[in-house]
Amino acid sequence: MAHSYYHALSSVRQWGGTADDFLPIHAWFDESKLISADFRHRALRHHAEGIFLAERLFGVVLTISTGRVVPVRLIAEQHMREDFGFIPSFVDWLKEIRPQPWMGRAQPIHRSLDPAYAKLSE
Repeated sequence: MAHSYYHALSSVRQWGGTADDFLPIHAWFDESKLISADFRHRALRHHAEGIFLAERLFGVVLTISTGRVVPVRLIAEQHMREDFGFIPSFVDWLKEIRPQPWMGRAQPIHRSLDPAYAKLSE
């Protein structure tokens, strides 16, 4: 699906209510389009851990305009299944990232810049 609104309409077909009931959850998953305009934005939240994070942010359940209570996890899982056909793990995303030298290059900490080291050496 290309837009959060269409995910919300799909939620309406499944649980009733209005698109506005579901749009905040679906928009949150796709909000990462702000930093990457292509499919790679999904690596940030489109995985099993992202589903549990959505549950923490939006609550365990959502009470929609009809009064029906819908588990947020089911709404989030619907979003993943519509985008991928399954629910990936974060590790599924990591396996596809090719390590680059800059990703593991640690820089030494300069003791002269750390006030804690200055006090210890006195």
